[in-house]
Amino acid sequence: MGRYAAVDLGAGSGRVIVGELTEGCLLTCEVHRFRNDPVPLPEAGGVRLCWKATELFAQVRAGLSKAAAQGPLEAIGIDTWGVDYGLLDVDGVLTAPVVSYRDRRTAGVPSRVFEQIDPAVLYARTGTQVQEFNTVFQLLSSTGSRALARADRLLLLPDLLAYWLSGVARTEVTNASTTGLLDPVGRQWSDEVLDALDQGPAIRRLLTPLSEPGTVLGPVLPRILPEAATASGAPTPVVTVGSHDTASAVVGVPAGGDAFAFISSGTWSLVGLELSEPILTEASRADNFTNELGVDGTVRYLRNVSGMWTLNHCIAQWQDETGQLQDLTALLAEAFEEPPLARIVDLNDDTLLDPGPMTERINALLEFTGQPAARTRAQVVRTIMDSLALAYRAAVRAACRHSGRTVDVVHVVGGGSRNIRLCRATADATGLPVVAGPAEGTALGNLLVCARAVGDLSGGLDRLRAVGAASCALTRYEPTHCPEALAAWRAASQTLESLTQGKANRS
Repeated sequence: MGRYAAVDLGAGSGRVIVGELTEGCLLTCEVHRFRNDPVPLPEAGGVRLCWKATELFAQVRAGLSKAAAQGPLEAIGIDTWGVDYGLLDVDGVLTAPVVSYRDRRTAGVPSRVFEQIDPAVLYARTGTQVQEFNTVFQLLSSTGSRALARADRLLLLPDLLAYWLSGVARTEVTNASTTGLLDPVGRQWSDEVLDALDQGPAIRRLLTPLSEPGTVLGPVLPRILPEAATASGAPTPVVTVGSHDTASAVVGVPAGGDAFAFISSGTWSLVGLELSEPILTEASRADNFTNELGVDGTVRYLRNVSGMWTLNHCIAQWQDETGQLQDLTALLAEAFEEPPLARIVDLNDDTLLDPGPMTERINALLEFTGQPAARTRAQVVRTIMDSLALAYRAAVRAACRHSGRTVDVVHVVGGGSRNIRLCRATADATGLPVVAGPAEGTALGNLLVCARAVGDLSGGLDRLRAVGAASCALTRYEPTHCPEALAAWRAASQTLESLTQGKANRS
């Protein structure tokens, strides 16, 4: 019926993927891939870690040009990570480089904000997990800067790219819900939070009108992308999809009902439930859950888990040490010959969050908690995989406890869905079947919303997910029923709980 282009931009790479809707399936093809690495840039008083925003836009244009050269495009959708933004002056020109969330400019800012608004009140009004890089903290770290003073509007990264394509400035709600400035109940900017902040008036004037996923912003500007046209010859429309990549990934979950948990598994893992209302309780805040908005009025109630970050940096370390590429498949096979659950670490421990010598840090945590050292690469990998599966178990069970929901299946989407051994361990740890796939869940969800926005699909999320499920291969993993194995996972879960509780007590 139609062809659509998804721009899927991650904090390490970006892609343009074309989807073609035919006979109830979306056939997808990657047409362009590019690196996305932040670069340090000097500024008065120091150095900032920034995204090469205009270069990213050039790559987006190049990918969309390739897609358009292969045939008509009925819609274009853009998804990225959250929190980061560009500041534009009255002429629509950036007043400063787009600073990366990895920059350290927000160190100590949350504590200053909490002098103006109690953290419990902030959570009750926004439902947002406190992370130093939240947009609100980034903005307040820039107080007094010339870039902020000259700015006329703020656009989060996917909205900035969409603005450069279409000339229309809007803020899409799924990404806006990562800012710490949005009311998740009314799906509007939070006047109460803005009123409480000393810089609230300055921030309020920068905020643009909000749009829901599936809104057609307008056609691509002919001078920006003249080759992009629909089958009728009109300029291709730019659509706001779930512009936060996890929002699009959850649309791509091939669930047949609502009794499911999701794991969007990659460098970081987002583990949670899809709900109709946010959970804004103090218990939820204490358990480090966040409420991010989803497509069709939903809420993604989730916890951030380290994901493959730790393993990726172990592999990078071993490659640097040996000068040889590491075979992940072989490493995993060796790891799962090791005894299960022999070592457990909290993968969200602060010592594991920065790049660096991960194997030494893991062993330091093991030593600190009285566990045997991981002396081989296989033991390190097994420690990470077991600990990750246990973190998934803890997050799913806590989400169910806070929401009062029960689930009967865990859906794993993203690159981690290809990790057979992790999926099996997740099934055993959670005691639930795991359905793995699609690996390209984010792009699939993006494309499904594009197709519906221009009228080529109809219905709610169940209809979109049915098309998605018909469009990809899925693998189901059943949990163990062995009493000894179940007892071992329970005991290991208690160990992880004691480790995380001990960290909370130390802090």
